[in-house]
Amino acid sequence: MPEGDAVRRTADRLDRALAGQVLTGSDLRVPQLATTDLTGATVHRTATHGKHLLTRMAMPDGTPLTLHTHLKMEGSWRVIAPGGRWPGPAQDARAVLRSARAEAIGFRLGLVELLPTAEEAGVVGHLGPDLLGAWTPADEATALARLTAAPDRALGAALLDQTVVAGLGTIWLSEVCFVQGVHPQAPVAAVPDPLRLLRRARQLLRAGLEHGRPLTTGDRRDPVWVYRRQRQPCLRCRATIEAGPVGEAARQRTTYWCPRCQRAE
Repeated sequence: MPEGDAVRRTADRLDRALAGQVLTGSDLRVPQLATTDLTGATVHRTATHGKHLLTRMAMPDGTPLTLHTHLKMEGSWRVIAPGGRWPGPAQDARAVLRSARAEAIGFRLGLVELLPTAEEAGVVGHLGPDLLGAWTPADEATALARLTAAPDRALGAALLDQTVVAGLGTIWLSEVCFVQGVHPQAPVAAVPDPLRLLRRARQLLRAGLEHGRPLTTGDRRDPVWVYRRQRQPCLRCRATIEAGPVGEAARQRTTYWCPRCQRAE
């Protein structure tokens, strides 16, 4: 699943194509929106909260609406010139937004819904603070309180929980834990400085957004410390990188760690 930085890059791509544009056509290919026509709407911008995309627009009568989409595991938004050849099969398209300047097609989107902009909190209000958002002192305090609320919970499970903090997935979970020297399967209580960990997560995610990909080592030849490097030597200590499950029940994901640089106890 694309992580917060990748979702923000998607939003930026949609903004370059559609922000300030009047839609000349639309096609929302989900049953509940099949008859909805957004023609004439003016697109303001596409905001994000964690992994959620919020394309805000005003209808010709001024009504503010938000197209809420989520990429889930396989979704993507692609932008082409008007009338150009689609970069994917038509049967995979779930949303199409057309303007005089560009055409944006959402393929295999996991979620497509339209709602009044004033009601966005109903779909993202339960999420934790967005690591790529404004990140006010109040956001930081909320994230810290939610992270430490269950001290016996596995750190990896807590960080992947979007209601704790929004935007992290297995790439950044693995890399943040390595950089902080903490084990993703250790309890939250074992983290010496959880606030520092959250700040480092934000720093790495913002750097990933700037670079266009994870670059936690600073070396483009070996850009990540542990992610998907199982059975390879650690770039720091040469111990063999390990992989294992993290998360809870059906939401378990694979994460990666160095057994020497990151202690589980």
